[in-house]
Amino acid sequence: MVDAHQTFVIVGGGLAGAKAAETLRAEGFTGRVILICDERDHPYERPPLSKGYLTGSQERDSVFVHEPAWYAQADIELHLGQPAVRLDRAAKAVTLGDGTRIHYDRLLLATGAEPRRLDIPGTDLAGVHHLRRLAHAERLKGVLAALGRDNGQLVIAGAGWIGLEVAAAARGYGAEVTIVEPEPTPLHPVLGPELGTLFADLHGEHGVRFHFGARLTEITGQDGMVLAALTDDGEEHPAHSVLAAIGAAPRIALAEAAGLEVVDRAAGGGIAVDTSLRTSDPDIFAAGDVASAPLAFLEGTPVRGALPPGARLRVEHWANALNGGPAAARAMLGQDIAYDRVPYFFSDQYDVGLEYSGYAPPGSYDQVLIRGDVGKRQFIAFWLNDGRLLAGMNVNVWDVTGTIQELIRGGTRLDPAALADPAVPLASLMP
Repeated sequence: MVDAHQTFVIVGGGLAGAKAAETLRAEGFTGRVILICDERDHPYERPPLSKGYLTGSQERDSVFVHEPAWYAQADIELHLGQPAVRLDRAAKAVTLGDGTRIHYDRLLLATGAEPRRLDIPGTDLAGVHHLRRLAHAERLKGVLAALGRDNGQLVIAGAGWIGLEVAAAARGYGAEVTIVEPEPTPLHPVLGPELGTLFADLHGEHGVRFHFGARLTEITGQDGMVLAALTDDGEEHPAHSVLAAIGAAPRIALAEAAGLEVVDRAAGGGIAVDTSLRTSDPDIFAAGDVASAPLAFLEGTPVRGALPPGARLRVEHWANALNGGPAAARAMLGQDIAYDRVPYFFSDQYDVGLEYSGYAPPGSYDQVLIRGDVGKRQFIAFWLNDGRLLAGMNVNVWDVTGTIQELIRGGTRLDPAALADPAVPLASLMP
């Protein structure tokens, strides 16, 4: 039983933290709920920052998880614009940047991730951007519009999801775009070469230039403004703005300083949690981008054999925050929780919408099957190992995600011919 006089503190004002606070109230918790946000904006969702809000198809207010008045109505105490700077586990207290000290009975760390920085000369120039926060998106939106008006040049470091989505938005405004990527195709670590070429072709058709097999080494400028981006193969790319889209790092400093178990960066980083999202401290939980969990759905799959014993998975996508925050809240209330979601994410680029479910790191699969028409960009791709499904990506094909995830969980060998045949209902392949 949870005492009504207890205080539950949530550090992190993103989707995971906001949904955790909502769940605590929905589950009947009547104690204090304190939500600590280091940004001045109310909790918001991040996908629109590189999609609808950046392109102009979504209004700013649409990104927020709740209406601002909801927090007072739900008796959620908000601390906006105040980072948590110290965690004292012995005293069960969190100290904020202004010196405020807050006691907790149970604590949720939903501190998220932060964009990785380019470690090269020139990153202090005014035209160098990152995209993680609403303020970043507001600034970048204006930059893209200006580049479009002036035929300006945007160089993007990284052909991952953020880099490609921003490239699509930039081309929508009319900006010239060059993407510099060290791998041979976009999204190479996620999709492999088989599907990476699809996105190279898609963006190429819309006028995006790719420079594969290279990294940025310097950003040159004059009077504080960007002029060009240099690569390690001696090329120089004219640029008025540069976006660093080279991934994100989990924000673990608070947890690490407090002595919580963290995962080595080489293994994906993050705060180590068990299947109930509990950390090495029984009164502290973690959820969202920062949590590294032993997802049970991997057990018995070929992916588990491709990972070292005891390996965990840290998932940086929207669905993990949406579902992980509520799961952690229920665990904080003492409910028996086993967080076991199949990783899921979605992307929108030009006229292509897609959903990806599962986990198929390089070396874990031995076959990629296609159901549908790649040329028309209306298909489902399947990554398999020994006939067992590891991951599936539906491109401009809808209402199949649940079935794909059940096939992944089933772990049985599938008939490749039936899997690739659009005439065979996916549901008929269920074990």
